[in-house]
Amino acid sequence: MKSIIFKKPGEWAYEDRPIPQIKNPDDVKIKVLGVGICGTDLHVLMNPPMHPAKPDIIFGHEYAGEVAEVGSAVNWLKPGDKVIIDPHPPCGHCEHCRSDRPDMCTTLYSQQGTPYFEHGLVRGLFQDGALTSYTCVPSYSVFKIEKDTPFELAALAEPLSCVGYAIEKLHIQAGDTVCILGAGPMGLLFTAMAKANGASKVIVSEPHEYRRGKALKCGATRVVDPKTENLKQICLDETNGLGVDHCIEAVGQLLMTAIDVVRTSGKVIMFGHDETAAPSIKLAEIVRKEVTIFGGFLGKYYFEKTGRIIESGILPLEEIVTHKFPLSQYEDGLELLRAGKAIKVVIYPEEY
Repeated sequence: MKSIIFKKPGEWAYEDRPIPQIKNPDDVKIKVLGVGICGTDLHVLMNPPMHPAKPDIIFGHEYAGEVAEVGSAVNWLKPGDKVIIDPHPPCGHCEHCRSDRPDMCTTLYSQQGTPYFEHGLVRGLFQDGALTSYTCVPSYSVFKIEKDTPFELAALAEPLSCVGYAIEKLHIQAGDTVCILGAGPMGLLFTAMAKANGASKVIVSEPHEYRRGKALKCGATRVVDPKTENLKQICLDETNGLGVDHCIEAVGQLLMTAIDVVRTSGKVIMFGHDETAAPSIKLAEIVRKEVTIFGGFLGKYYFEKTGRIIESGILPLEEIVTHKFPLSQYEDGLELLRAGKAIKVVIYPEEY
């Protein structure tokens, strides 16, 4: 089966790989329907990279598919079921999972003997992923969704689960005010989720005009160009001089900006993932304003809810998926994303 293979920083290949087969009683063989290109994938393909990956694995971790075959112990799925797949599922039985810390699942992070101690065995980054025709995964990483769910929207399940898991830490209430830094795919998902949660004002800061336009379609009440406008002053003006209740940092380098725009006792989610960032922070501002800062990482135990959110149609996900390409045109998708002319590109196999 044709597959996109990560070779080394800055290099990938379009190669044949064998079709995987069920080996364990709880395995599920998935026919891939759609795979999103993640910002992390772009970081991996930089040279030098901004995120590591294991060479010679099949790339791609944001995907939806259809059940092709199930192992002997799987009785709740059948061939033809449409599903979303958690590429980094917690095992549920290790000490961290049993102590409500599934994001640190010992099983997922047991990579002794590899150079990637701090990273879990995520499909598409550290073991074979989904930019291909078929995958085999354990049943506990599979979640059934309605058959009429468009595959390109279902492919947003992984990033949406991460966003949903993170935003719930803020406990946004009806009438709250929110500032979101960055209007890439994750920032737009946060925008839509903040609006759906009842935020009365959603201010999105984004330097690119195309993305600002998308933010308005995803629920932003005001967009800001940080290159030409004073974001902090706008947040103060929009909140009677108080600052916003919550700020979501979806860039990776702007923690100090997030601290600046929230009110006293405001809350910040640091979600943007840039492993090279080491920003300067004014600690006195955190102390003086009594700011609460959360980290947001993976969407643990959130996939079942994610499926229901996608099925409901409550979020304008069709505004976020801007392009679809067959697997053989993977490079076209990368070029559009690098040029800032796409938001989320979904790749689909063409071998069936």
